[in-house]
Amino acid sequence: MSRLKTLEFDAPAIALPQRVLDLLNDADERIDAFQHARRDEPIAAFVPSDFVAVYQALTAIEIQRLAPGRRFLEWGCGVGVATCLAAELGFDAVGIEIEDELVDVSRELAADHQVAAQFVAGSFVPPEQEDLFDMLGDFNWVRTDGCDAYDELDLDPDDFDVVYCYPWPGEEALSEELFAQCGATGALLLSFHGREGMRLRRLV
Repeated sequence: MSRLKTLEFDAPAIALPQRVLDLLNDADERIDAFQHARRDEPIAAFVPSDFVAVYQALTAIEIQRLAPGRRFLEWGCGVGVATCLAAELGFDAVGIEIEDELVDVSRELAADHQVAAQFVAGSFVPPEQEDLFDMLGDFNWVRTDGCDAYDELDLDPDDFDVVYCYPWPGEEALSEELFAQCGATGALLLSFHGREGMRLRRLV
């Protein structure tokens, strides 16, 4: 029996504040510049999600008071946009990313927009959970060869109240099982699934 309970929630189609629009426009430019600079050696797993949908989903979580607390974690944060959006909404926001170059872009983006978000280079999969790869099959894009990000944070996965991720097709089971194994009871898993949109689950 799954420990993840799907929550029905309505993400309001709200007008984004100008500060958020400025952040998203700048992020788009930085993403384009990064991808152009790496056109000969692209980071294959780097595909940005729908950041407007992320902001609206996090706003719905706030309005409906669904989160048990204020700590937000993004697994595989890319250039850190979702983490910055969470921080803008008042979360104590952290992003974990295994690609050092993307972490650098994330930190610059947050600093330039005066966003109080933290970014750590490393794997979002705790070392004690790496056996999930053997249990659940082969995964193309999730890497565990980086340092233990939680050790640098001096936090554990179950210290966070909302976890956000954008799993690749076929890798949803890994993110779900990882959250079920190491998340906190009552915490939320918010995930983006392309055309299928956002899913919100609670660990029970």
